[in-house]
Amino acid sequence: MSIHDIELFLRERPGYLKKSALVLADRLDAPESDCIIALRNVKAELTNTNENSHRVDSDFADYLKQHHIKPETIQSVKFWQTSKGDIRYSIVAKDSPKNNIDELKKEIADFAASRSVDVPSVYTSAAIPKGDKVLYEISLPDLHYGKLTDVSTEELEELYVRVIQSLVVKAAGLNIDRFLLPIGNDGLNSEGLRQTTTKGTPQQDSLGWKQSFRGYWKLLVYAIDYLKNIAPVDVIVVSGNHDYERMYYVGDVISGWYRNNSNVTVDNSDDPRKYYQYGETMLMFTHGDKEKAHDIPLIMATEQPEMFARTSHREAHCGHFHKEQVNEYRGIKVRFIPSICPNDAWHRQMGYSAKRVGQAYIWNKRTGLDGYLQSNV
Repeated sequence: MSIHDIELFLRERPGYLKKSALVLADRLDAPESDCIIALRNVKAELTNTNENSHRVDSDFADYLKQHHIKPETIQSVKFWQTSKGDIRYSIVAKDSPKNNIDELKKEIADFAASRSVDVPSVYTSAAIPKGDKVLYEISLPDLHYGKLTDVSTEELEELYVRVIQSLVVKAAGLNIDRFLLPIGNDGLNSEGLRQTTTKGTPQQDSLGWKQSFRGYWKLLVYAIDYLKNIAPVDVIVVSGNHDYERMYYVGDVISGWYRNNSNVTVDNSDDPRKYYQYGETMLMFTHGDKEKAHDIPLIMATEQPEMFARTSHREAHCGHFHKEQVNEYRGIKVRFIPSICPNDAWHRQMGYSAKRVGQAYIWNKRTGLDGYLQSNV
């Protein structure tokens, strides 16, 4: 099913405009990315139609007068709006001569321009210059899926996908060997039915526990499917203080989903901290709410002494604080990664705010961290 077909379905059944792209994709068995575009296009059409109805009436009358067309001779009319906001018409009249070919071409070009969508360049291996292979870590902690905010669930899903795609497009000059995708880290806002954090702090959720669980793992599958078509994906499941239990369940779903896919690995082990080695680089992943930051280097050396000995570049990546913080202890960086999650009412009341950004880190097998790329929200 094409984007055009999805748009026709939405115009005939406008009730689905209130649904998420995930629901629409399931209903039509269509790619979710196409559903996101179709929803945006049809909603924009409705908005433009309401805003421009009076303008179209007056402009249409002027157009008929300018081209000496009598209203009673008109058989059919089509009109559209260009990307610059100009109104264009296509009129068939009873006594109209054959359309001039140049005018017809112009009408087609204007219509195509009005319907065009800006799409990032396709990321292909042919576009990658030769150079050292790198591990590309896309880390988006603390999404808090299901939290009650001013941003709807559909908008949060679209934001998550858009940030990942943006970070991939920005990496088009890299020779990506593998993707590293940590998931969780308070990916879900609560433990579900009881609507609290793992320790029992009450939370305000916008979704039921079943809807948030299913919606979140489907969102992750969409992101992983997008990445695995570019390079193999290593998924690391990190439990947070909001979703310590449910993130383990999500990890099992993702692990089972890709059990027969050689391009995806999933680490959903019982360990409270996860470790990953790429060449001479050692990475530790933890939510960061339990350990003291200055103790983390010793924890790394104690829990993984052999990996510690094999590597010369070491970092720990944490979430929890929703903002970027980097400290270095004995040559080992402890990095708290920012979040793209919007604030809820409680955080606004307390005056908490942080720059919402998504970050991706570039790891070289020999030289360690080569830098990072960022997508601002």
